[in-house]
Amino acid sequence: MTPDDLLAEFRAAGALLEGHFILSSGLHSAVFLQKMAIFSDPVRTARVCAGLAALIRDRYGAVDIVVSPAIGGIVPGYETARALGAKAIFVEREPGGPFALRRGFEIPAGSRAVMVEDIVTTGLSSRECLAALKDQPGEVVGAACLIDRSGGRADLGAPLVALATLDIPNYPADQLPPDLAAIPAVKPGSRARPEA
Repeated sequence: MTPDDLLAEFRAAGALLEGHFILSSGLHSAVFLQKMAIFSDPVRTARVCAGLAALIRDRYGAVDIVVSPAIGGIVPGYETARALGAKAIFVEREPGGPFALRRGFEIPAGSRAVMVEDIVTTGLSSRECLAALKDQPGEVVGAACLIDRSGGRADLGAPLVALATLDIPNYPADQLPPDLAAIPAVKPGSRARPEA
């Protein structure tokens, strides 16, 4: 799957939105990628995640485990693991704390794991996910995502491959360009953030 193929999937699903959006990071953008419009369609999800699995194989070789951050990464992580013939596990927040492997999940010695995320903007949740895996006996070979909207600038502290890399500008609330500031902001994501 090429970057153009992936973006065509997002457009066909109505998942590439334009306007004024407050992202889950708190930054503002003129573009929002509504990944749930993709993930609510099992056939489309399987197709894009098979493309990601092929990229993972090409870059990292065989992997045994796909780890994703809950909750947004669970669906693409599971479908990518299915395409790889790997096990799918996830990290989740400890009550009031950081991400951790729970539910008996582990990366055993001798196994190779990759962290799979849906969309990377700042890389924060990916870094937190990778930090939760650092003491596991198995090897975390790198990270992968459907779309890296940081233009390749997000630093995860690990290698990252993406089906598509976009350079979509994001702005702090107090640094909006005039054309964006003139449009009312909406928060289409799942995480509540205070209005900026």
